[in-house]
Amino acid sequence: MAEVLFYHLQGRPLEQVLPTLLERSLSRGWKAVVELSSRERLAGLDDRLWTYADDSFLPHATAAEPDAATNPIVLTTAADNPNGAQVRFCVDGVRIPDALDAYERVILMFDGDDPDALASAREDWKKLRTLGIAATYWQQDETGRWEKKA
Repeated sequence: MAEVLFYHLQGRPLEQVLPTLLERSLSRGWKAVVELSSRERLAGLDDRLWTYADDSFLPHATAAEPDAATNPIVLTTAADNPNGAQVRFCVDGVRIPDALDAYERVILMFDGDDPDALASAREDWKKLRTLGIAATYWQQDETGRWEKKA
């Protein structure tokens, strides 16, 4: 069963936070898949991962590219796992998948300033608890560091 983590974004947008978490996943030897809710958001994140730092980039592809299966990070709008990733990031309103067995870790990142995103995250939290699946909840502090809250 996958380890499930909820990341409550506050003060910093997804585009600033996600690259660091993807780097950590790669440093563990994991492949990652990032599911977004729209092609427009996918295109924006695709550009951001190539340019988020002056001295670095994250090797990745979109699921539409023919070599997606060979990339360590794949961006998608579908619920599949095109690169056999060990970690799945559910961002931009994407919900926790029902099939958690395919991953070592599933991460839900949600905007704490968006009432709909907050409500959806709470629903997913309750659903996991009802199913007896443990999850951890992380929130950003004033400096942008993650603090485990539950």
